[in-house]
Amino acid sequence: MPDDVSIVGYDDSALMNATDPALTTVRQPIEPMGRLVIELLVAQLGGGRASAEEYLFEPELVVRGSTARAR
Repeated sequence: MPDDVSIVGYDDSALMNATDPALTTVRQPIEPMGRLVIELLVAQLGGGRASAEEYLFEPELVVRGSTARAR
């Protein structure tokens, strides 16, 4: 790895940088997602209605040693 096969994980954690080779991963924006959930929950607790709106968050590709450039 990564010469013959590339590996990509999901939900980045601190351990992914400690593997050999370090794991390329897709990182979710956990802080903005958590803030939004709390805001929505507080609004509901205050008497607001649950929103049917869809919320989209942009993930980030964190390239590390488990992937190689295309040949």
